[in-house]
This record gives sequence, C-alpha cells and structure tokens, in this order.
Amino acid sequence: MSHSSLSYFPAADQPARQASPRAQSAAAISRHLQRTHNGYTLTHAGHQIRIGPVAFWIVVGGLVAMAIWSIATGTYFAFRDNVLTRLIGRQAEMQFAYEDRIAELRAQVDRIMSRQLLDQEQFEKTLNSLLQRQSTLEQRASALAGDPSTTGTVKPARTPAAMPPAEKPVRVSPISDTVIFVAPADREARLQSRELPTGGIAERAAAGGVNGMLARISLSLDKVARRIHSVLSDLGVNLGRASADRATGGPFVPVKPPQSGASAFERQLYRIHVARAQIDRYSRTLLAVPVRKPVIGEVDMSSPFGMRMDPFLKGPAIHTGIDLRGDAGDPVRVTANGKVTVASWQGGYGKMVEVDHGNGFSTRYGHMSEIDVKVGDQVRIGQTIGKVGSTGRSTGPHLHYETRINDEAVDPQRFLRAGIRLGNI
Repeated sequence: MSHSSLSYFPAADQPARQASPRAQSAAAISRHLQRTHNGYTLTHAGHQIRIGPVAFWIVVGGLVAMAIWSIATGTYFAFRDNVLTRLIGRQAEMQFAYEDRIAELRAQVDRIMSRQLLDQEQFEKTLNSLLQRQSTLEQRASALAGDPSTTGTVKPARTPAAMPPAEKPVRVSPISDTVIFVAPADREARLQSRELPTGGIAERAAAGGVNGMLARISLSLDKVARRIHSVLSDLGVNLGRASADRATGGPFVPVKPPQSGASAFERQLYRIHVARAQIDRYSRTLLAVPVRKPVIGEVDMSSPFGMRMDPFLKGPAIHTGIDLRGDAGDPVRVTANGKVTVASWQGGYGKMVEVDHGNGFSTRYGHMSEIDVKVGDQVRIGQTIGKVGSTGRSTGPHLHYETRINDEAVDPQRFLRAGIRLGNI
C-alpha cells in the first residue's frame, strides 16, 4: 500500500532554495513528521522514512516504560535509607511494647503468687491448730487405717455412707437386681427373731464422739454378718467345708482379745475387726453360691419347679428346674463362680451347660441356641455362657434353669429369694 506524504514550504522561499542548496540543506535539518491516513512519514535531508502506527506506538511505549523505570529506580535509591529506617523504628517500637507487656504480666504473676503464699501460710496455721486439737483422735484413727469405713479424721455424720464397702461382696450384681420373687413374710419374721439383744451397744452408739461412731459401725457389721450367716444356713452351706476347699493356709497366730483394763476404743476396734473378718469369709463363700439371676432384666417364669403337666405327653411329670421366658439370642449368664463340666447336647435339655460351683452346688442351663464356653473353663459371676434358644424338648424360646445340691435338683426360687435378702442388707 502506498502512502502519500506532503511537505509544506513557503512559496517565497522556492528561488532561495534553488539558489543556495547548502543553506536550504541546513534549513532542512529540522525534521518534519507528516501523518498520513495509515502511518507516519519521517523526512530528513530529502529522505522520507515511513513508520506504521503499531511500530510507532511500540517505540513510544518502550520509551515511556524506560522513563518510568528510571524514575522509580532513582526514587528507590534516593529514599531507601529512609524506608529502612522507618521499618527498623517500627519493629523496635513493637519490641518495646511487647517487653513492657511481658513485664506487666510478670508483675501480676508475682502479686498473685505472693497472695497465694499468704493464703497458704494462713491455711497451714489453721491446719496445725486443728491437728493439735485432734491429736488424740488422729492417734486412734491410725489404728483404723486398714478399716474401709474410716478415712483419716473420723466424722460421725458420714457413718452410714461408710458401710457400703462391707456390703458390696454380697450384692447380686453384676446381674440386674430386678426379680419378681419376694422373701416370705414368715422368713423375715424368723430372721428378725434371730438378732441378738443389742441394748448395751445401742445405748453406747447413741453417745457422741469416736466411741459412739465405732459402736454404730460394730452394730451394723454384726447385723450384716448375722443376715449373711442365716442365708447361708438356710441354703445348707457348710461353712467349715467351704473354708477347707479354698487354697488358704499359714501359721496359726491367735488374736489376743482386749484385757480387762483396755479402753472402750480398743474393745470396739476389736469387735469391728472380728466382724469384718467374718463378713469377708461369708462374702467369699457367697461367690460360689448361685443366688443371682441367669437372665438380664425381670424374671418371667413360665413353668415352676416340681409337679406339672408335661407339655408334650399331657401327663403329670416332675420339672427339675424353672423355665424363664426370653427371646432367642438373649444372653445366659452364670449365677456363681465355678468350672464348666458339661457343654454339649444333652437329650431333652438340648444344648446345655452345667457348672460346678464347689461345696456341692451346681447349676444347669438348658435349651440354649448357642454355647459360648467349653468343658474345663473357669467362669465368673455374670459371665455369658450361651444364648437363649429352643433346642431339645422345648415348645419355644426360653431358658431351663436348674440348681442342684449334691447332684439333687432343688427349687431355684430358694436361691433367688436368698439373693433378694442379701441385696436388701
């Protein structure tokens, strides 16, 4: 594409230019940039150079960018020291502010520590005063250090709460305590009649102070021991044989009872230790007596122990246990510590587990859908040994539960009622 360029010169100067070409050449040193429709034309010494608009603006933009960069660089080097000085000064101010804040916090901590030291000194003075007032009581309490019913300083008001540790071994836990059986009224009346006269102890327990508190503890422990002993006797437990069956021993060192001149404190302490030893012996025996429930929740008995109509032959028959309703798959739990002697299919029992608890006691669990133990396993109270089912001679999901003494079936309700009585101690 051709571009036309026009140069404008005054008409009067035409002869002069022709006459003196050097003067005209000198005058033409000045450049004339003439714009056409599609570009620019640069005229110098009679030569014309045409430049497109894009290239022109690229050159102009490059020159402007270089100028800006030069100005910025010069400004940076001129004011760099001032900027660095301001930044350093600002950081120094922040550092001083943090140091002042830290110093203030340290002062607050020192004031708080001083106040705590003063409070501690005052507390120690008060504590020393109390210890001096109760020196005699602390000496007596040291003799009771092994008694779970006391702690450091004895507080009579907390005596009832101090008794549960002695009761825990005879609870029916971990199996639920909800049972539909209740102890007969005449049995409770006979139990009350067995209690020994405790008028003198009760009078001493009414008195305040340490001796009164020890008398109340002794009275409660004696009552618990008598209740457990009566339950074990009703169940036919031979306490002498139960003790002999356990792996125990050692040299015999008799306990010397308090002398006639002993203080009331020493006599009460002796009674408490004897009662606690007796309760501990009974509690260990109860671990092997099946007084707990074999199922979780409320006991729903569908068939009792003894004479009944056989569900298959529709004639009279002896039922050697009790049937407890349940859903298939419900856990069956052992009711006392013992050793598994049978864990297999046993005719009309279906899948059955028999556990020997020692001292002549054993239990059977029949009609189960699953057996979770094997012969020879040592099982503990509340351990799951199987699942409720309907195997063997069964008309639906339930548990056939038997209790035996010297391999003779006895009514399991007798043991379950004993468990209720023990739980109400």
